Amino acid sequence: MLNYAMNKIYADRRHALLNQMSPGIAIIPTAPEMLRNGDAHYAYRFDSSFYYLTGFTEPEAVLVLIAGDKPQSILFCREKNLEREIWDGHRAGPDGAREQFGFDAAFPVAQLDEKLVELMSNQPTLFYPLGADAVWDARLLKLRAVVQEKSRSGVRAPDQLFDICKLINEQRLLKDAHELTLMRRAASISCGAHQRAMQFTRAGQFEYQVEAELLHEFCRHGARDAAYTSIVAGGANACTLHYVENNAKLNDGDLLLIDAGCEFQGYASDITRTYPVNGKFSAAQKDVYELVLAAQTAAIHSAKIGQHWNAPHEAALRVLAQGFIDLKMCHGTVESVLESGSYKQFYMHRTGHWLGMDVHDVGDYKINDDWRALQAGMVLTVEPGCYIRPADNVPLALWNIGIRIEDDVLVTQHGNEVLTQAAPKTVSEIEAVMRRTAS
Repeated sequence: MLNYAMNKIYADRRHALLNQMSPGIAIIPTAPEMLRNGDAHYAYRFDSSFYYLTGFTEPEAVLVLIAGDKPQSILFCREKNLEREIWDGHRAGPDGAREQFGFDAAFPVAQLDEKLVELMSNQPTLFYPLGADAVWDARLLKLRAVVQEKSRSGVRAPDQLFDICKLINEQRLLKDAHELTLMRRAASISCGAHQRAMQFTRAGQFEYQVEAELLHEFCRHGARDAAYTSIVAGGANACTLHYVENNAKLNDGDLLLIDAGCEFQGYASDITRTYPVNGKFSAAQKDVYELVLAAQTAAIHSAKIGQHWNAPHEAALRVLAQGFIDLKMCHGTVESVLESGSYKQFYMHRTGHWLGMDVHDVGDYKINDDWRALQAGMVLTVEPGCYIRPADNVPLALWNIGIRIEDDVLVTQHGNEVLTQAAPKTVSEIEAVMRRTAS
């Protein structure tokens, strides 16, 4: 059950959304349950935008908002059912949802279509996640057609369709104090997991054994799920950006790249650390690592008010380009390397993304044709990397080195806050952690 303070947080979000809407009706469903195999479902995870506005975690639920002179917030959800609750757990039911979650009204989800025909009548605009789910698109357009059939009785159907995600996404992009509390907690748990992984790692182990340490640390601190499939990539596997097999043996002398973060109460963290399996960077590994770290430092410095979204990426690219020249991986000037794109052989992704309830969170990166300005309350990842596959134009000592360093950064009024700073990151910090463990 939510307390009054939490109810107010979600009610205030709905109120803010209603104020952004022109008169009309918004229909926002939660995520469906998904079969894994046979009759076994995947662990249920609500739709992020639905939860952001409701705090309601049950499946088979729909939020309806009526904007106009008398704004309304209505929930459709499963009815109480003692037999099903014995098998599957508690249901709030419409009465409980209204009382516990602060909705103006609540109805059984079985009545949704019937009620929507009534609620859509004489509303000028229909707001919903346009194109997000073909089944819902068809369902709502069919219901709108039913309303249109009543036109001879003087009933009007919505004659405008608007993607409600445009409004919700902008709202979600700026994190409130409650969200930042949860994101700091997610970051803290994930930092501890990365340090635990460093302390555990030894040559001869398998990547999945290190992954198990991450998941153990997540779960024992109340983060039951990873925010995304963990990448635990030893040696050459680190040069595959989305490597998730996590089944190879770790070799003495190789690096281990771990991209992993937990989800805590609906909010994601996202950290990457790269470190030597044996606890000591080789000279070549250290050279590349220090380059990537310098690129990340420059990018983080650019993640502040007054800069645009692409500024951290541009800052990282310039540092990486110069480093690639110094390491004899690229040739020419920084400007020529950037213009030709020759750096993309070793760095082929962007330097970050929005972070929040989704690990690749919502929000536009450009406004019209211009990169959007960074604002206080935005959270982004900063994650430059370098991936060196064997090639004739690459010094042999650098082959199969894959390094990424990623942190979660909150833009503040006075600069930024690195939420994941506690995860060991410098060469000296990493080697010290692993040296203490070895002793």
